[in-house]
Amino acid sequence: MSTFELYVHIPFCRSKCRYCDFASWAGREGDMDAYADAVLREAAARAKAFPDAEIGTFFLGGGTPSALPPALLERLLGGLRRLFCFSPAAECTTEANPGSLTAAWLDTAVRGGVNRLSLGMQALQPHVLRTLGRTHSFAQVEEAVSLAVRAGLDNLSLDLMFGIPGQSLRDWGDSLDAALSLPVTHLSCYGLIPEDGTPLKALLDAGEMALPEEDEERAMYELALRRTREAGMAQYEVSNFARPGRRCRHNIGYWRQVPYIGLGASAASMLPAGGEIAYTRETNPRTIDAYLRMQPEGPRETERISPAEARFETMMLGLRMTEGVSEEAFLRMHGVPLEQCYGGRLRAQAALGLVEHADGCWRLTRRGMDVQNSVLVALMED
Repeated sequence: MSTFELYVHIPFCRSKCRYCDFASWAGREGDMDAYADAVLREAAARAKAFPDAEIGTFFLGGGTPSALPPALLERLLGGLRRLFCFSPAAECTTEANPGSLTAAWLDTAVRGGVNRLSLGMQALQPHVLRTLGRTHSFAQVEEAVSLAVRAGLDNLSLDLMFGIPGQSLRDWGDSLDAALSLPVTHLSCYGLIPEDGTPLKALLDAGEMALPEEDEERAMYELALRRTREAGMAQYEVSNFARPGRRCRHNIGYWRQVPYIGLGASAASMLPAGGEIAYTRETNPRTIDAYLRMQPEGPRETERISPAEARFETMMLGLRMTEGVSEEAFLRMHGVPLEQCYGGRLRAQAALGLVEHADGCWRLTRRGMDVQNSVLVALMED
């Protein structure tokens, strides 16, 4: 059997955060049943197209998966299990919002095979949460973690965000300390990127808010590196930190180009191809209405990735990870030595102190992590 990852997008939210440009909408609860039916129809078509697929990791994301009623969650997870062959050791993650998580929802998720929970904490301080448009409190984060532990989940991740208007370095340090005081196994620490079309970006453009200075944002990142290390978490990717054995296998699969199937509005799939095409990337319609109109077999927006593009994606994604890019894995995946494609360019970056070569891998140095984009530009094939 061939190993695939499976992603299901849940586009429903109680309210839309100010910074969010994901495919998610508030006030569409009346479409939940029809949407779940559509996802299961699409899943059936994908399972038929790839009958030898074994699901190594599963991720229920959004939006807010915990906005689904428990009975609908049970129908969705049960249907996916009947349609796809899940590995007995599959990592199965769901995202959830601390303000909407309940014991009944968690019990349903665990019965459906979920064994990892990712909560969107983002910040400790009420004023920072208000800036983001988040509707929960830290007390609700604590309660959500407690509910998860009582439900039998011991693989818990929190999302945190820095570089937020009005957020000080002390605020960020207190948020890190609060998160690390809980029995969590993983942290994702993301710098805010104001996206076009979001209310937060409009406020910034109008001068009603201002981002922290670049030096202060850099200090926030350095603080995350230090506090997580002191707490026994190891950095394994630019923004991700984990206790031993608790790295997110699903995200690692993305960075290592494991084929994946995406179901639901805006979901993308990366599917094996052949010949002059390394793989194809297919993306579903973005809106709920357009997705509900889509036939289970498509059509979808399709991008054909050439072997040269696939090789560069290996470098682009692999260099995000602290382990870097393995020469052995590169040869196995692409049938050509990494040295032949990138050797000269990598040595030039090594001379600048931005990459290093050790144990058969090329990886970014600490300095290289800070200027990752410039390294990638230098690696682009002619």
